[in-house]
Amino acid sequence: MPTVCINQPDCRIQLKGDRLEVFGRNRDTDREEVLRQIPLRDVDRVIMGESVHVSQPAMIALLRQAIPIQVFAWNGQFMGNFLPAQNHHGLSRIRQYQRTLDPDFGLTMSGRIVTAKLYNQRRVLQRLHAGRTEEDGVSGEPSVNASRLDTVKETIVWLDGLFASIRTSRTIDELRGYEGAATARYFEAWASFLPDEFPFERRSTRPPLNPVNACISFGSTIVYNEAVAFAHAHGLDPALGLLHATEDGRWSLALDLIESFRPVLVEALALDLFSHQVLNQTHFEPKNGGIYLNEEGRRKFFLQYERRMERQFMSESVDHRTTLRQQLENQAVMFKSALEDPAKFEPFLIN
Repeated sequence: MPTVCINQPDCRIQLKGDRLEVFGRNRDTDREEVLRQIPLRDVDRVIMGESVHVSQPAMIALLRQAIPIQVFAWNGQFMGNFLPAQNHHGLSRIRQYQRTLDPDFGLTMSGRIVTAKLYNQRRVLQRLHAGRTEEDGVSGEPSVNASRLDTVKETIVWLDGLFASIRTSRTIDELRGYEGAATARYFEAWASFLPDEFPFERRSTRPPLNPVNACISFGSTIVYNEAVAFAHAHGLDPALGLLHATEDGRWSLALDLIESFRPVLVEALALDLFSHQVLNQTHFEPKNGGIYLNEEGRRKFFLQYERRMERQFMSESVDHRTTLRQQLENQAVMFKSALEDPAKFEPFLIN
């Protein structure tokens, strides 16, 4: 149980010995009782909703075990972290500040990030294209008609043609332009594999305007904040970005580190949730001008997200069995090494 997710409103987390006790209302009996007992040794991180209460002893025990706590609002907005103390990376931080101001370093690293994201977008579309036929789907997948499949194939070829332009880019702004164009074209093709009852015309974020955007935004927020925690844990300043310019109010390095994961984690997960009917219209609710996952929808999303993050696979790029979560943490480790030798940073690539 690497991640403990407490999504039910008004739960209380207390410490009892070396275990966390989660108190809340049992929906079957309508009584307040202990819903779960969780040994601390089984916990790597805690994700909880804004109305969940944590006792001071429980919080201290979590921090003492170097277990980060992340708090989310009802709409998926990240409210903040409780992070274990990390104050022994001063020299690394100085080196990171120097490197962030080095235009050659920024261009090299940003080029690798954009290349990896583009490669993964193309690979996702190749897999989806190969797994569909005009007449029917494979393994229960919805069918995609011939004209849409032709459009997807054209997009794959178009994406393939961008690699040469990325390699010869002279500025980060050029790279951002290619990344934006590639993502827009990729989403057009990707959306053709969604069930008809969940249309997706474009990305909308603040607020998300339909269930598909709600899932993409929610998943992006979760993985983004995992990257923030990993950056802190390995002595990096997650606010100092390269491809994403450093700005007040966001963790730009974390955004850089998750770019290559978006197609194979966030978007692939959203597609699976809708295609396999894990989520339906009853799992969303309108609020504040947007569409958001409700409590039950968030519970189902978290469960599938965690399974995907912890599922082991044989990685061709690292040549051993690993998980997406291990690879996400490894991005922070490699980025830190790349402060001295840029060749040591290799963004995540799907098989």
